[in-house]
Amino acid sequence: ATHASPSFTTSARSTRARVNRTRTVAHSSSLNRPRAMAVNEEKIDALILRLHEIEAVKFGEFKLKSGIMSPIYIDLRVIVSYPDVLASVAGCMWDVLKANGAEFDNMCGVPYTALPIATCMSLNNDCPMLMRRKEVKDYGTKKAIEGAFTAGQTCLVVEDLVTSGASVMETVEPLNQVGLKVKDVVVLIDREQGGEARLASNDLRLHAVLPLSRVLKTLEKEGKMSADLVQSVKAFIAANQTGPNASGNEMGAAETPKRLAYAARAELTANQCAKELWNLMETKKTNLCVAADVNTAAELIELADKLGPEICILKTHCDLYPDFDDTFGSKLLELAAKHKFMIFEDRKFADIGNTVVGQYGSGVHKIADWSHITNAHIVPGSGIIDGLKSVGLAKGRGLLLLAEMSSKGTMANGAYTEAAVKMAAEHPDFVMGFISTRPSAWKAEWSKGLVQMTPGVQLGGGGDAMGQQYNTPERVIGECGSDVIIVGRGIYRAADPAAAAAEYRKAGWDAYTAALA
Repeated sequence: ATHASPSFTTSARSTRARVNRTRTVAHSSSLNRPRAMAVNEEKIDALILRLHEIEAVKFGEFKLKSGIMSPIYIDLRVIVSYPDVLASVAGCMWDVLKANGAEFDNMCGVPYTALPIATCMSLNNDCPMLMRRKEVKDYGTKKAIEGAFTAGQTCLVVEDLVTSGASVMETVEPLNQVGLKVKDVVVLIDREQGGEARLASNDLRLHAVLPLSRVLKTLEKEGKMSADLVQSVKAFIAANQTGPNASGNEMGAAETPKRLAYAARAELTANQCAKELWNLMETKKTNLCVAADVNTAAELIELADKLGPEICILKTHCDLYPDFDDTFGSKLLELAAKHKFMIFEDRKFADIGNTVVGQYGSGVHKIADWSHITNAHIVPGSGIIDGLKSVGLAKGRGLLLLAEMSSKGTMANGAYTEAAVKMAAEHPDFVMGFISTRPSAWKAEWSKGLVQMTPGVQLGGGGDAMGQQYNTPERVIGECGSDVIIVGRGIYRAADPAAAAAEYRKAGWDAYTAALA
C-alpha cells in the first residue's frame, strides 16, 4: 500500500469526524435497512420524478443480460449528462450515510457508472477517493486500486444500483486485498432482489437512498405508472430474487398475476396504434374483432354500423368490394369514431419493400389513409416492414406480422414464427403485434406490449370444408394466450348479427377476466 501524506491523513480524519458529528441513526445490525425517509421526503420525490423524466428509470419490455425479460429498466449512466441530477444523487447518497452514522476514511466507486457519483461526493465533502481498475494492466505498476491510502483504513464503496450485489463484491475483494476494510456500501437504487442479504452475509451494510418499492410508490402517486404496471413490476421482482429474500423489502407481497391487464400492457408498447387499442379494449370492455368478409362495400358499411357498439376492431378485405370508391374510407372512419372501434385492413402484404410502399400508400385503395392496422407476411424479409413503416409510421398506424395461421397444413410455425418475433423486436415503433394461434407455446420471448390476435374463433369450435380450424373464445384467450378474438361467419352470417356479436363479446371478455383472476 502507498503511505498517506500528512494532509491526506488530516483530511481523512476530518471526514470521519464530520460524518460522526451528524449521526442521527445508529445501526444495531447489518440488516437494519437505511430507508429513504432519513432524507427529506420532498427532495426524494423530486429526484424520483427527475430520474423518470430523463428516462433513467424506464418501463416497457427489456431483455436483461441474463436473458430474462423485465418490465423495468434502470439506466443511471444517463445522469452524467444532467448536472442537476448528478448533484442531487450525490447529495442524497451522502445524506443517507450521515443519517445512518457510517464511518469511513475514503471511498471507491464501482466502475463505471458510479465513478462520477463518487467523484461528486468526494469533491463536495472533501473525502479522499480511490479508483479500482476494472482491467488491471500487465505493465507499469499493475495496480488494481489507484490512489493514496494506508492499509487498515476503512473504505466506503459507492455504487449506482444493486441487484444481486455481485458487482459490489467485485470491488470489495480487491480493496480487501490491499489491506483496506469495507463495512458500508451506499447505492442510489436497491432493486430489492436479494442484494442486501448477500452483502449482509459478507458483513457489509447497505445504505440505499431509493429502494425500488419507494420509486414505484412515488411514480404511481404522481400518475406516472398505473396500478397494474406497479403490480407487474412487483411481481417480476418477487419472482426473480437472486437469493433468499431476507431484505425485508416490500416486493415479496406482490402476487404474481396470471396475466397483465390490457391497461398495463398499453404502457409496454412503443407503437401508438397498439397503445390506443389496449386502452380502447380496457375502457370499452371488448376484445372482439369482426372479420366482415361480405361481398360489397355497402354491406360492410351497414354491418359496421350494426356491430360497432360490440367490437374493438373491424377487419376488412377492401379488394373484395366491386363497389369500392373514394368515399369508402371516410364513411368507415366516421363509423369508427362514432362507435369507438379500429379498422384493420387484412391485406397480408407479401412483396418487396419498394412495391408495398405503393400498395399501402397509394393505388386504388390508399389503405394507409383509412386503416389503422394492416398486416404482412415476413417471407420477403425485414425490408417489407421498412417499406410499410415509411408510409404508416407518420400516420400513427400499426403493423401485425403473420406469425401463425389458423388454416390446416399452414407452414407459418416453428422457425418461421421465431423469425417473426425477432423482426417485431427490431421494429417496436411500428410492429404492434401478431396474427397467431397459440402464442403461449412459443419458445421465443416477445414483448407483452405486442398484441396477439387470433382468427378462426367460433363458440362451438370445429372446422370447415376449406381447412379452416376453429377454436372457442375460452381456449383462444385462456389457454392459447391470445388477446383479441377474430370472428367472421359466426357473426355476419347469423340470423341476428348484432345479437351474435354481443354473445361473442361477452364470451371473449369473460375469458379475459377469468385469465386475470
